[in-house]
Amino acid sequence: MEKRVLFRSKWLPWVLITPQLLIIGIFFFWPAAQAVLQSFQMEDAFGMSTEWVGLDNFRTLFADPTYLDSFYRTALFSVLVAGIGIATSLALAIFADRIVRFAMVYKTMLIIPYAVAPVIAGVLWIFMFSPSLGVVSYFLGKLGYTWNHLMNENQAMALIVLASVWKQISYNFLFFLAGLQSIPKALIEAASIDGAGPWRRFWNIQLPLLSPTTFFLLVINIVYAFFDTFGIIDAATHGGPGQSTSILVYKVYLDGFKALDLGGSAAQSVILMCIVVVLTVIQFRYVEKKVQY
Repeated sequence: MEKRVLFRSKWLPWVLITPQLLIIGIFFFWPAAQAVLQSFQMEDAFGMSTEWVGLDNFRTLFADPTYLDSFYRTALFSVLVAGIGIATSLALAIFADRIVRFAMVYKTMLIIPYAVAPVIAGVLWIFMFSPSLGVVSYFLGKLGYTWNHLMNENQAMALIVLASVWKQISYNFLFFLAGLQSIPKALIEAASIDGAGPWRRFWNIQLPLLSPTTFFLLVINIVYAFFDTFGIIDAATHGGPGQSTSILVYKVYLDGFKALDLGGSAAQSVILMCIVVVLTVIQFRYVEKKVQY
């Protein structure tokens, strides 16, 4: 039987959600509306003069090869961050769920990266992979592999992917571990008695039951790769070498705060917002069909 809460006053529900509506309106809808408005304008760096230019900012963007290249970099970066992050976190959660002795110690150590700010995460990985001082680059050199992300575009992309995955891995780990612990142990024991090995038990029982968690983390990690990795990129590579690690969100910053192209930067913000909305709708429309609740 469905339980519903009945309020004596029809205004009470609106009063209760008013603070949340105000926060969403002030910090999301109002800035988004301002970005849409500015995307149709050309404004000087100090906001003293404004000219209505219509769709000129969008035409200029799509005629710029560097901006079109940032779409490919963003797609590659988001796929790598989401894919590697989810797969690694799931593996760590499975191993942590099977540990009996010192289980809390291992789980606490895996959660620690989530408390690190994105900028700090970028700085930490820069120190480890510094061509002249980094510990990791030193051992890579001993193995005959020269590491210099300041000159090599592929190495720079690999660096920000690793730093971004490491920063988000604790968040994914918490949800996967909670999902694994919510699976009835009787199911696993019954499959074990029937002769199913660890891999078969994982593939036929645990993974399907984790599909809601995996779908949720897929959406969260895509959004994370698009937006929340800005601090890591700014601290680690500044979008370089060249613009090889300048994804869409970082290019908005470069054009808006460095090049002082406020109209073009606002147009990029609108395009980025539309891309994320479309990707989220596609995931909920098609990917969610494969989720077993």
